[in-house]
Amino acid sequence: MACLRRASVTIDSPWRARRRRREGWANVGSGTVVGLFAGIGGLELGLHAHGWSTSLFCEIDPAAKAVLSARFPTIETADDVTKLRALPQGTDLVAAGFPCQDLSQAGLTKGIRGARSGLVDHVFRLVARKRGGPQWLLLENVPFMLQLDRGQAMRYLTSRLEDLGYAWAYRVVDARAFGRPQRRLRVLMLASRTHDPREVLFSQEAGPRPDDDPQLRACGFYWTEGTRGLGWAVDAIPTLKGGSTIGIASPPAIRLTRGRGIVTPGITDAERLQGFDPDWTLPAIDVPGVRAGNRWKLVGNAVSTLMSRWIGERLSDPRPYDAILDQPLPDGAPWPTAAWGSNGQAFRVELSQWPVQRAYHHLEQFILEPKALSLRATSGFLRRAKSGNLRFAPGFLDSVEQHLALMGGDPLRAA
Repeated sequence: MACLRRASVTIDSPWRARRRRREGWANVGSGTVVGLFAGIGGLELGLHAHGWSTSLFCEIDPAAKAVLSARFPTIETADDVTKLRALPQGTDLVAAGFPCQDLSQAGLTKGIRGARSGLVDHVFRLVARKRGGPQWLLLENVPFMLQLDRGQAMRYLTSRLEDLGYAWAYRVVDARAFGRPQRRLRVLMLASRTHDPREVLFSQEAGPRPDDDPQLRACGFYWTEGTRGLGWAVDAIPTLKGGSTIGIASPPAIRLTRGRGIVTPGITDAERLQGFDPDWTLPAIDVPGVRAGNRWKLVGNAVSTLMSRWIGERLSDPRPYDAILDQPLPDGAPWPTAAWGSNGQAFRVELSQWPVQRAYHHLEQFILEPKALSLRATSGFLRRAKSGNLRFAPGFLDSVEQHLALMGGDPLRAA
């Protein structure tokens, strides 16, 4: 898309004119939601906290459907988005945390045309079939899609949205901004035919918290890594993962302070990190063939309710946006952490991944069900770490060796 002009009021005017023709924000800050690729209801649950109601879920995974049925017993759940013929009448917002497997750095990297992530086309199909279209579309996915295939996924998404008459804005947001100790970056993309999505996504800016000293705070990492990566996070865990497809859990590890060892969080800790109540996913294990470890997959694939609560809050209280400093985003340019566009033009926005700085829960105090990292897991991690070329924080491998010794292992044999 060619971008030849600076952001100006001439670009804002279609949105503002449409707003003047409607009743105003007070009457559209909430409404009816359809949740596609609903998972365990993370997007929808956060919106419910600010007055939105869901008329329909669509989710194909039996374990996730069991959770939705138990937690939202009055809401219908459709099985398969490819077979869904139309959106319910009166749909105001379509929420879709569409599959990330083809867009994730740790996934298949097949791109937006992959068999899983390409299912987003059914969002556009359903929106196109609804006369006038819903006022809002809310999409969520991983930030690696901004760079995969030189940003092809984002070019595709924004082009489809504009073809359907939507103005769009997106922002990469870190879940730590909302106070929970999980370093989880996600692209939140909001589009509207009737309102200015910038007044929602760009209305707050706090900047990141200063980095903590890794010697004074617990640090999270993935014990399954050690040669090519680590997922190291200070006073936080790295992004929760989905785990294996057959229900083998893959929780991160946490190096505690003062030589107190290395632990992994419990499943209820993971649920709380994502903003869910403890045991939110417990109904999943009543499904035949679903193992307890599948709960980690459900939580790891979920949308943080903390992020969706923030979206709901901002939809209820949008604020005027001044685009005077925004710069045109030329065709083929890298996608930034925040941008907006309409009518074939796109603009870069200088914003951080921290729209707010909510009161922070320090990792070591937040985890309520720690379990010591096993002897086998510790030994395997230490062996990989010492055979690779990764650089580690000072004293980290010493902590691993101490934990191995506490578990009854021999650090020399792991070397």
